[in-house]
Amino acid sequence: METISGGSPPPSPPPSVPANVKPKLVEVPRHPERPAIPKYSMISRRGVGTSGRHISLLTNHFKVSVNVPDAVFYQYSVSITSEDNKAVESKGIGRKLIDRLYQTYSSEFSGKRFAYDGEKNLYTVGPLPQNKSEFTVFLEESFSKHESGSPDGGESPSTAIKRSKRSYRSKTYKVEISYAAKIPLKSIALALKGIEIDNSTQDALRVLDIISRQHAANRGCLLVRQSFFHDDSRNFNDVGGGVTGVKGFHSSFRTTQGGLSLNMDVSTTMILTPGPVIDFLIANQNVREPRNVDWMKAKRMLKNLRVKTKHNNMEFKIIGLSEKPCNQQYFPMKLKNRDGAGVEAQIVEITVYEYFSKHCGIKLGYSAYLPCLDVGKPKRPNYLPLELCSLISLQRYKKALSSMQRASLVEKSRQKPQERIKTVTEAVRSYCYDEDPVLSSCGISIEKQLTHVDGRILEPPKVKVGNNEDCIPRNGRWNFNNKTLLNPTSISKWAIVNFSARCDISHISRELINCGRRKGINIERPHTLIEEDQQSRRGSPFARVERMFELIREKLPGPPEFILCVLAERKNSDIYGPWKKRSLSDFGIVTQCMSPTKINDQYLTNVLLKINSKLGGINSLLVIEHSPHIPLIMDTPTMILGMDVSHGSPGRSDMPSVAAVVGSRCWPLISRYRASVRTQSPKLEMIDALYKPLANGNDDGIIRELLVDFFQTSKGHKPKQIIVFRDGVSESQFNQVLNIELEQIIKAYQHLGEVDIPKFTVIVAQKNHHTKLFQAGGGTENVPPGTVVDTKIVHPRNYDFYMCAHAGMIGTSRPAHYHVLLDEIGFSPDDLLNLVHSLSYVYQRSTTATSIVAPICYAHLAAAQMGQFMKFEDFSETSSGQRSMTSVGSIPVPELPRLHENVEGSMFFC
Repeated sequence: METISGGSPPPSPPPSVPANVKPKLVEVPRHPERPAIPKYSMISRRGVGTSGRHISLLTNHFKVSVNVPDAVFYQYSVSITSEDNKAVESKGIGRKLIDRLYQTYSSEFSGKRFAYDGEKNLYTVGPLPQNKSEFTVFLEESFSKHESGSPDGGESPSTAIKRSKRSYRSKTYKVEISYAAKIPLKSIALALKGIEIDNSTQDALRVLDIISRQHAANRGCLLVRQSFFHDDSRNFNDVGGGVTGVKGFHSSFRTTQGGLSLNMDVSTTMILTPGPVIDFLIANQNVREPRNVDWMKAKRMLKNLRVKTKHNNMEFKIIGLSEKPCNQQYFPMKLKNRDGAGVEAQIVEITVYEYFSKHCGIKLGYSAYLPCLDVGKPKRPNYLPLELCSLISLQRYKKALSSMQRASLVEKSRQKPQERIKTVTEAVRSYCYDEDPVLSSCGISIEKQLTHVDGRILEPPKVKVGNNEDCIPRNGRWNFNNKTLLNPTSISKWAIVNFSARCDISHISRELINCGRRKGINIERPHTLIEEDQQSRRGSPFARVERMFELIREKLPGPPEFILCVLAERKNSDIYGPWKKRSLSDFGIVTQCMSPTKINDQYLTNVLLKINSKLGGINSLLVIEHSPHIPLIMDTPTMILGMDVSHGSPGRSDMPSVAAVVGSRCWPLISRYRASVRTQSPKLEMIDALYKPLANGNDDGIIRELLVDFFQTSKGHKPKQIIVFRDGVSESQFNQVLNIELEQIIKAYQHLGEVDIPKFTVIVAQKNHHTKLFQAGGGTENVPPGTVVDTKIVHPRNYDFYMCAHAGMIGTSRPAHYHVLLDEIGFSPDDLLNLVHSLSYVYQRSTTATSIVAPICYAHLAAAQMGQFMKFEDFSETSSGQRSMTSVGSIPVPELPRLHENVEGSMFFC
């Protein structure tokens, strides 16, 4: 077993496991001199920064006053069952029942209003009377015997037509209400003073959020977590493929240094474009006419969607499609008995088309030749012609968007700062939250103006480029015009492969060589240019890649040091995953993919930045990396980690998540990183492979790789301090980061024979939040790069701050929200802010400040790129062709192929 250097030798491995016994993970015995791993808790704020110049800002937080601070919310559990004793899970029916319950039994509840979460919890201000807990509620529902207005047999035409008209019946439900807990509103007042009692503060804030959600639900809004969306076509933006982005609002109550506030922001979710079903299918499948629709795909897409019929204005849920077209799909229909009650009714076979044309007087057009929608039950189908059905509005679309759809959504939904200010201010005024009876009983009132807050603008760090030249970023960016890279590499043995028929790779080669020379990179002429032949383009992505590597082996005398790969699509190319897997994992060849639409100096410079860093060159460094100006880091060996987890796309719950950790190397530099990546159980956010002891006593975890690399690239120094930047976790998971992930990092460190535990600073970075910053005084532009806020809208006790390091060029900038969970290293507020700001300027693949620190950008990119390995058929095979699986709990998870040793240390993820 390896050690970093020095320290005590590691313990001996455990005894070998018999061949007939399944190996188990074995914990390496703790060295008797090693200290026990401590339990960590979140630190409190140690002060605020003072560096930088002052800027007056506005933020989308609206001050909330509580005039009855002693009010108490009473929580009740709600159980709803139908006539057949089945639990009711529909939120829509649940809300209707609770509304009807209040209307029916208002006097028994002394007129006390409810706040209901749509599921199992109900809240009131003050207790409900205790004399009754079980109620019978009648809910009127529209219905027809067959719930479709279309025949399925068993009736005469006249009866079927009669049944197709809207009818009503009262269905009985049993609602049981039982007391669960008290939630005092004063817990919020205590939290504002920095006093947290268990989870009572979060419970009270959750009740306030539920009340606001109910307020929106009563207006007919679609609810998505803390956001709500109106059925208003003025807020709809078609993004193609039968998908529409609908603009709505996010609202949440938050405790801040400035008091309780309502955070209100513009939000967007995706819905299926409402309207005729056939129009949706044509758009979704990108075909021209109904006859070109793939009905197998249509069946999968339409299942469980709700439609409204044109002829009787009723709503139904689709369960499938008919096997035959409308004019060939027969069903049995009972004819009306005209010969007396004692004569059995005659049953005839009739097509759906014939029924609607002859018995309903509805002349069908194109849908006569298309399948019908089945809106019945699995064993009792009911058919509706397509042209009579339209998708109802506000049905969520949960699948991943294509690159074209995402681009369209960004283009159509972005708002300039002043426009967003106007939108959210008008929303707060129009929704009148403080008029809600439950909120008003607590004496809650909400100001209608944005909150003023003081911010500071930090000075950008100087960047050092070629010829020892200093470059001062302007507005969060710099460039290499008339400048060379700091440490350019040279490229001699390389090739270009072309998967795109429209690109002239000879022209690309010449321009890349010329641009490289201007930037200081000596690029020889490529050894060969390989064009994909027409026949190969018809093959699968995997076959196309295999054929290309065959050509590479034929035309080159040996493995090239670098391959430039030209793809037809900029994003989501089917070739990308197979190509990266074969080049990085199987052959150990550094590659750069590109899909140029315009060849110019700026584009080629950006490509060269990536190529240079992958081949070991350095594009730029911060000036402070060459001097002892990074407090507490330059004097003590310090490792910086960036951690992120990438999950499968929506609708693919079977895809494993990919955990990526990048670690700094070449201390005292803070701009060089190497990645380590693993798969884990789908949707698991905590990284479970940081420390991974094996049955033979070795550690196969992520952190061991990065620690050894740090030691090897930092002149034999071992990290005595570790700064962890964690992305993608919510506030409820902070303790898990501190006491699960951090514990695994320590175990990996100790496993390498180290006795002492390094000092840690742990920072969580969040981009998925809804706080926006605006320039006060009517400024029309985004806040300047380097803007930081660490007062008033931050947490009353915890150590957090907002930083907008980048220049927002379009829309409204979203600052990063950093939470300092632990700081054993002992940074001053100014030193920590400047470190975070500096780490936003070391991203080697661009010449702009990033919106979040570079270690997290790298981790996110590494996870996303390695996740591409799992998007084609060969993802679970090793280079030897053997399937490899690892098991997390009871869920088998396919392992990612490991990188070839030739590229393990490169910044391949750039």
